[in-house]
Amino acid sequence: MSFLELILIALGLSMDSFAVSLTSGTLHCVTPKKGLKIAVVFAVFQAIMPVLGWLLGLTFKDLIEQIDHWIAFSLLFIIGLKMIYEAVKVNQEERKFNINKNYVLIMLALATTIDAFVVGISFGFLNVSIIKASIIIGLVTFIVSYGGICLGKLNRFIKPRSAELIGGLVLIGIGIKILLEHLKVF
Repeated sequence: MSFLELILIALGLSMDSFAVSLTSGTLHCVTPKKGLKIAVVFAVFQAIMPVLGWLLGLTFKDLIEQIDHWIAFSLLFIIGLKMIYEAVKVNQEERKFNINKNYVLIMLALATTIDAFVVGISFGFLNVSIIKASIIIGLVTFIVSYGGICLGKLNRFIKPRSAELIGGLVLIGIGIKILLEHLKVF
């Protein structure tokens, strides 16, 4: 998997964190120090989850190697659809939270990284360098999360729904690319 593909996956995965960060910057009094804490927590969770998924993927790799590209495609496609659905259907009122509380921050970090765990499973099937992928995903998530908080504080930003929609479309596109490469269309 190329560096550009990893960056695109990282951007897609970080859109949930971006949406939460953007909302946090808009709705709550988040100091620069708290903003850094939020971005670091999101980045650490986002970097760890693909490694855990990758380990699970490696465990089952030999059993399903013939269909691994279909699994990677399906997982990315489903995650992308979920993000698009949430961007379009889930009411913003249902998403209110107080990110200044540590337990809320941890729960949000877990919730926004489930997708990264699933992508990590597909990394195990695709022989992706998990250290490189994890570092890229963590760094991109940190930058995107902190940027979201800063943009939210300015109240001049992309809407959280749009960020999730774009992230979902990116993940679906990468899933399709993986499938087409394995089917030798490219």
